[in-house]
Amino acid sequence: MEEHIQQKSWFARNWGWAVPVGGCLTLIVIFFIFLGSLIFGVSELITESTPYKDALVKVNDDEYTVNILGEPIETNGIMNGSLSYKNNTGSADISIPIKGPKGEAQLFVVGTKQNDQWTYKEMYVIIDETDEQIDLLGYQQNEYDNENP
Repeated sequence: MEEHIQQKSWFARNWGWAVPVGGCLTLIVIFFIFLGSLIFGVSELITESTPYKDALVKVNDDEYTVNILGEPIETNGIMNGSLSYKNNTGSADISIPIKGPKGEAQLFVVGTKQNDQWTYKEMYVIIDETDEQIDLLGYQQNEYDNENP
């Protein structure tokens, strides 16, 4: 007569290490999902801001910059800086990496918001290859300086 011995399942044999490892991996995956959504949320908030949009419109309208970088000019990576809003006031001091078919650059924007109206103190591009600085405000910056000595 043959005896049939039933063997334990894989989980029954390995639960002592499988449960802690599975729990740790689950926590690590949840952490990275949270971190990714946080980065995406902040990035989305900034890219939807008025200073960001105004700066991209201004750089695409500037013939000299378009001539150097080529067309189309688009963003190229994660931007740096600070952007704050409180009631009807705010401030922006951001740096946006941009690129075109002919080269790359950094777009800098410094401005304030009062009564739901943005006023830009600085908006310029620095070309990566030559370190040339291109002022995008021109006469508008001079008007701002005259109003705020």
